[in-house]
Amino acid sequence: MKHSPSLLLWNWKAALFSSLYRGGMFFAANLGAGMHAALGAMGAEFAYRGITAGFYGGFTQVASRTGPRRAAMATAGIIAMSHAVEFTVHWLRRTPNLRASIAVSVVFTALSTLFNLHAMRRGVLVTGAGSRSFLDDLRAMPRTLASFGASLFGVS
Repeated sequence: MKHSPSLLLWNWKAALFSSLYRGGMFFAANLGAGMHAALGAMGAEFAYRGITAGFYGGFTQVASRTGPRRAAMATAGIIAMSHAVEFTVHWLRRTPNLRASIAVSVVFTALSTLFNLHAMRRGVLVTGAGSRSFLDDLRAMPRTLASFGASLFGVS
């Protein structure tokens, strides 16, 4: 039985970056409810994204190789569905500022998916065969961010 490459490809670089950034966003969004609440929200998001973001990053990596740009952009819609699970995780743990936390996360997903598609088309943040080292990716980040901005966030 042949498996889809997106199901077998787990992008650890996406998992690492997503967990760090999103954990920080949930911490900041919930700090007003106290340190305990902020640390709890951060920990839940870090764990959730550590598990799921590698899969979504792998899916994005596969989509970055597709011909039509629209097909790759459809990936953003599929990845956005992860917010239903994210909402449930934080609702169950009673994250205090859930509405603001999820809103920030949705905006971040839109921007980060566009950026990841842009970067992966240039060989940055890719894992698996033919990928660069993590240090090489970090060195390429200023140039990749500049080209992302110049391309009007990957859509031109």
